[in-house]
Amino acid sequence: MEKTVSEAIKYRRSVRRFDKDLEIDDNIVKKCIENAVLAPTSSNLQLWEFYHITNNNLIKKIAKSCFNQPAARTAKQLVITVVRRDLWRDRAKDNIKFQESNKESMSEREYKLVMKYYKTVIPLAYNNFLGILSYIKYLYAWFIGLFRVIFRQLRKSDMRIVAHKSAGLASQNFMISMAGYNYDTCPMEGFDSIRIKKNLNLSKSSEINMIIGCGIRSSKGVYGKRFRIPFKKVYKKR
Repeated sequence: MEKTVSEAIKYRRSVRRFDKDLEIDDNIVKKCIENAVLAPTSSNLQLWEFYHITNNNLIKKIAKSCFNQPAARTAKQLVITVVRRDLWRDRAKDNIKFQESNKESMSEREYKLVMKYYKTVIPLAYNNFLGILSYIKYLYAWFIGLFRVIFRQLRKSDMRIVAHKSAGLASQNFMISMAGYNYDTCPMEGFDSIRIKKNLNLSKSSEINMIIGCGIRSSKGVYGKRFRIPFKKVYKKR
């Protein structure tokens, strides 16, 4: 029986060691990845890919590139979230096609605004010829911002952060979904990204967001009780 969202959130822990004798179902992991792509994403561009690793030999290679940390070495499967900022043109075109097919559900004004957004605003934000446009856009936003409200995160580094934030939200969707099925995960940032990209034959423009070990926790899989900073220190009501 699946857990409720609140139950899944409380159940989820970063499991460092998985039980070597307990397998997990490929189809359930895939279903959790399908839930991952329902996460909110900036401008609905969905600049991500998810690599579901079930091949034992490939898992061993990737684990080695993760410094053989237990969460990778003992994982039954791996899910790797990859950021693909280089696909922004294709993803914008996909959005335009969808909106064109959905035109009847919008007013003429709404439709024109959506088309303008994907045909004008998105290229302005993501185009970055040799890094030069990045600084021109930054200075333009800074100047205009003296007189009115304007979006300022237009540099290449800013758009990189935006893409990784979206990928992180999707990864969390995946991990909570896995917890809902009593499956465990561990998000990892300790890895050799160049070697991982070679393992997966990824393009140079791809970026690894995180590697998620998957399995069922062993008796020593959770390192101690959960600790969180007291809520009153992080909760600010205005």
